[in-house]
Amino acid sequence: MSIPSPTSSDELATLHDQPVKACQAGQFDMAKKLLDQIPLRDPEHAALLHTCGTLALKAGELELAKKWIEQSIQIRPDPHVYNILHIAQAKLGAFADAIQNAQHAVALEPNIPEFHYNLAVTLEQQDRIEEAATSYRRTLEIEPGHRAARTRLATLAMGLGATDEAEQHFRHALALTPTDQTIRFGLSQALLTAGRYEEGWSHFEARWTDDVNADRRVHALRHQLPLAQWTGDVPNAANRVEKVHKRGARLVVIPEQGYGDNLQFARYLPLALERFSHVGYICPRALRRLYQESLCSRWPGLVLVDPTRGGPRDWDWHCPLMSLPMAFGTRLDNVPARIPYLYAHTRRAARWGTKLATLPEPNMPRIGLVWGGNSGFPMDRERSLTFTQIASLLPLPNLRWISLQKINDPAKRSDRASHARLID
Repeated sequence: MSIPSPTSSDELATLHDQPVKACQAGQFDMAKKLLDQIPLRDPEHAALLHTCGTLALKAGELELAKKWIEQSIQIRPDPHVYNILHIAQAKLGAFADAIQNAQHAVALEPNIPEFHYNLAVTLEQQDRIEEAATSYRRTLEIEPGHRAARTRLATLAMGLGATDEAEQHFRHALALTPTDQTIRFGLSQALLTAGRYEEGWSHFEARWTDDVNADRRVHALRHQLPLAQWTGDVPNAANRVEKVHKRGARLVVIPEQGYGDNLQFARYLPLALERFSHVGYICPRALRRLYQESLCSRWPGLVLVDPTRGGPRDWDWHCPLMSLPMAFGTRLDNVPARIPYLYAHTRRAARWGTKLATLPEPNMPRIGLVWGGNSGFPMDRERSLTFTQIASLLPLPNLRWISLQKINDPAKRSDRASHARLID
């Protein structure tokens, strides 16, 4: 049974309070029934729908939130309501509608920084990078102290190759929040990209955290070892115990991040033997044979450590792998260039050479191809190609394509039609 239109302000206030209280209590079915009983001619109905829609949005009731907010806009278009609708639609994955409504909010009220910022975030999610950068810049024109906009714009500038602009924004954001490690890490990326290693490596130490940050980068999780970190000082310093002086200091190196980083920074392991009597490396399993044959066979003081065996008593210092460049004072003019510090085993290389020579037209140039990285990496979409994207290469004449792709995601498999042109 419907409720008659209230005549007194007290009755009207009660009628408005009830659905709000139901939403606050998480009773959204009840709130819907109560809202349906309020006459649409009530001029406050739009504000009430907006309030309930916002509460539903916070509670994750996205479809209901979208419905109420859309009804609110139909009664009374308002830039703040368009902004909330944009957020609901973005969460639902309706990005085209979300962007359109964010643009409505900006058009109705162009001087509210959060409207421009929210639009920029959604544009960035859709890889509309130039447009997103424009909206972030507009946010900062209105509110120069908007830290999140400045940080995200700095990250976009890095992606666009505007390293100087990225550095400027990172430094500005860091001045606003000097303790923010995510911003400091971003500044390190700008400095290292620009070749300014001496300052860059020190800021790079801010990479330690255990979550995905606002810039969507996953930073490294620091290993908790009861050992001092070696940062380039003399390993046999006076503050070490006497036994270190007698047998020479020992360093254990901790792996970080992906295989690519491990392969690049392994060049520092032999260098560490110039400072330490023994260097241990906790080697990722997939790289163990390569490192054993390439490194340990030539430098007996370098050992691969099983993380399940031994302990802190076997070592005097530790150093994360990617902190070694800082410890060695690496600049552009002194990057270690022991070439080759990694190499393929001669016997296995010969066996593969023989195998490849059995292919038809053995004199045809052979090209190894990898199109995707580890799908478990949160930023994999930004660095991997789909097979569809590389398929147009395969018909090129007079080339032999060899797939070196490791598959941990069925979506990255080659299709059957390409198997004649792509040797696995």
